Amino acid sequence: MPLLRACRPAAVSIASATLAGLLASSAAHAALGAPYQSIAADGAQLHAAIKVEARAAYEVHELTLASGTRVREYATPAGLVFAVTWNGPALPDLQQTLGTHFADYTMAAQTNPNGHRHLHYAGSDVVIESGGRMRAFFGRAYLKALLPAGVSATELR
Repeated sequence: MPLLRACRPAAVSIASATLAGLLASSAAHAALGAPYQSIAADGAQLHAAIKVEARAAYEVHELTLASGTRVREYATPAGLVFAVTWNGPALPDLQQTLGTHFADYTMAAQTNPNGHRHLHYAGSDVVIESGGRMRAFFGRAYLKALLPAGVSATELR
């Protein structure tokens, strides 16, 4: 019994440190509608490879996570993330990826008539689509008002 009591504070400290680390790491993520300057920090924290591709009206910052999941953040010339897409064997941290629009996602998921395999939410300012099955997830979210002129939502993959 005394040995268990001695171990409890250490276990609590480890759990607290882990939670603090998760909370601290979540603050660095670029999110839908936010400035994209933190994408490089995201890559370093997540040990993700980052590839940047310039297009005529926007840039695509692709992060390949250790899980194999690819997250693409689409940024306007003004530096705002107007869309995020993902695909791979594991879902990315959608709370961080969607930022303030995560509440829209959770509300839509709770009332989704299609179950867990496919979700489509079209709000006044945001569109969120997510689907898949174990080891094959995909999705996208974009802000209608920030879509650059001449860019179609079908380009966001």
